[in-house]
Amino acid sequence: MILQLFESGNNNLLPILAKADYRPYSCNFSGAVTDAELLVLPNPPPYLSFRTSGVITGVNFASGGCGILPDTGNFVGKCLTLDDQVRLFESAALNDLQRLFKSSDEFSSYLAKSILAFSIGNNDNILNYLNPTFYNTSKTYKTQPLAKLLVAVLSRHLERLYNRGARKFIAFEIRPMGCIPAISRKSKHDGVRDEGSNFLVSYSSQMLQPMLEKMTSSLAGSMFIIGRANSLGYNAIINPSRYGLTNSRNPCCTTCVNGTLPCVPLLTPASRCFNDTKVCSPVSIQDLIQI
Repeated sequence: MILQLFESGNNNLLPILAKADYRPYSCNFSGAVTDAELLVLPNPPPYLSFRTSGVITGVNFASGGCGILPDTGNFVGKCLTLDDQVRLFESAALNDLQRLFKSSDEFSSYLAKSILAFSIGNNDNILNYLNPTFYNTSKTYKTQPLAKLLVAVLSRHLERLYNRGARKFIAFEIRPMGCIPAISRKSKHDGVRDEGSNFLVSYSSQMLQPMLEKMTSSLAGSMFIIGRANSLGYNAIINPSRYGLTNSRNPCCTTCVNGTLPCVPLLTPASRCFNDTKVCSPVSIQDLIQI
């Protein structure tokens, strides 16, 4: 089973502007297989609409717009914070999921073999730290203390999940924010990216791997791996041809207002995305399944 933290529809049942009510625009969803299907699994359904009486292969707890910090995204509506998502997982583990198994030992074994995937933290920077109109975070924290806070809060939640029986985790770095058209096209800079915004999230990426390594060594039977979304994403922007990309300046979908608003639904992606099996360490997701 894979328990993902990538929005797949939970927000459709919440009072928030950010929705996931149309097909994603990346090649992993449009006309190709999903990341889960590459592992011979269907894409995990959103937990808020999750209903099943049989064997499950995954559940999605993600909520677009929210982040690691509890107040991130609240100005655009009600979303599920990381704490909300973990509490929903705890509730699911104790109630909805456990009843599908013959015994608690069978469920514990199943949960220990599951992979919990996290891609979170971008909104804490984009919607929170860089949004002084709604938040005081940038007045309270410098960039490095903010990164330390984000990694520390994430670590506490990962340990909560470990204490509930989870053993396999993958946490992705915060992607290079200054390369996102919605950010780079709103700021003054030279070139195709805003290096100031990239620098802002670089501290979090630098602190994430040591934290995950420490947790692997201190929590018996666990494995925490890092997804290199920052370094790989940055390199893909600088050297797009290495990854089969032909255009690294524009959004990978059709947007409005010079690429600074969300993608227009139901249209063909504007550029090809890439697949790379060497983006996680110390092992790949395929290897993590076998552990």
